[in-house]
Amino acid sequence: MAFLLSGDAHRAEELTQQTFERCYRHWHKAREGDPLVYARRVLANLRIDTWRRTRREILTGPDELPQDDVAEPRAARTPTRTVDDRDAVVRALLRLPLKQRRVVVLRHLLDLSESEVSSELGIPLGTVKSTASRGLAHLRAILDVDALGGIR
Repeated sequence: MAFLLSGDAHRAEELTQQTFERCYRHWHKAREGDPLVYARRVLANLRIDTWRRTRREILTGPDELPQDDVAEPRAARTPTRTVDDRDAVVRALLRLPLKQRRVVVLRHLLDLSESEVSSELGIPLGTVKSTASRGLAHLRAILDVDALGGIR
């Protein structure tokens, strides 16, 4: 989750370490509810704090995304192709605005319900729904998903 929110392996490691440290210091609060939810909330808040402090995002340019001109059926994909597809999705996630990225990662990659994402990020349920919808539409536009569901 830290990597998907930050887009950088080193920053993700720092965020994870800071999350562990804050959870340890405030363990009495974390154990009152679900510690995993508490840790995810701390991680998301730390990422926001980092973004506010630096006010700049390093995004992957569109020319760095892999481009394939021929769509191939899902059954014909090799393990290498699956890794390439996963890499393309991660790169596309990094191109989403921070708010959309956070909602899409929590909702679809961590498989949280809309109400869980709403309470974890402290935003209204309607905002989660609309942000997730816009984020997925943006991802589709970035990835140019064809009718068969393959990535071009």
